[in-house]
Amino acid sequence: MTMILIGQYDSPFVRRVGVALRLYDLPFEHRPWSVFGDADLVRAYNPVTKVPVLVLADGDVIIESHMMLDYLDSLVPPERRLFPAEEPHRRRALKVASLGMGLAEKSVSLFYERRLHEVVSETWSERCSMQIRSVAAELDRQCRERSSPFWFGEAPGHADIAVAVAVRFAGDVLPGMLDPAHHPGLLAFAARMEDLPVMQEISQPFAAPA
Repeated sequence: MTMILIGQYDSPFVRRVGVALRLYDLPFEHRPWSVFGDADLVRAYNPVTKVPVLVLADGDVIIESHMMLDYLDSLVPPERRLFPAEEPHRRRALKVASLGMGLAEKSVSLFYERRLHEVVSETWSERCSMQIRSVAAELDRQCRERSSPFWFGEAPGHADIAVAVAVRFAGDVLPGMLDPAHHPGLLAFAARMEDLPVMQEISQPFAAPA
C-alpha cells in the first residue's frame, strides 16, 4: 500500500504536503476530497473533518501538515531533507514556515468570515487583515534581504514552499490583500516559486465551497 494524501490542492496545507512528496519522489495516491462535499469520507480518517490527511502505508494516519512533513523528512537521508538539519538554520526555517502557514490560516479565517456570515464582523475582519499584512510585511523584508535564490540555499525547502502556497492562496481568496507596492519582494519570490515544475504540477484553481 502506498501513502494516500487526502484533500484538494487549492488548500495550501494540502498542497505543501503534495509538493514535498513529489520532491522526495515518494509514491502516493491523491484523493481530492473536500471537507464540504466529501465530509463523511474525510471524517472516516480524521474525526476533526479537516484536510490534509496522510494515510501511511501501514494504515496509520497523520492529520496535521507540519507533522506530515516531519514524518516525510524521516524517510529520506539527512542531506535530502527540506528542513535544514543544523541549527540555527533549522529553527529559522521552522519560523519562516510557521509565518507562511499563519498567513494561510488568517486568510482562511477572513475568507470564511466574509463568505459564511450574513453580517460580517468588522472588528474580526480588520484584525485578520492586520495580521495578514503584518506577516506579509515581515516575509517581504526577509525576501529582500535574502542572499540566496531560496531562503536557505540554492534549492527550495519546506520554508519556501510554505510561503509560496500561502501567498497563492491569499491571492486567490482575498484579491488585492497583498499589494505589489507594499510586498514586492514577497510577491516576486512567490511568482518564481510558482514557475517551478513541481509547483505547477501540484496545483489546483481555487474553488469556493457552495
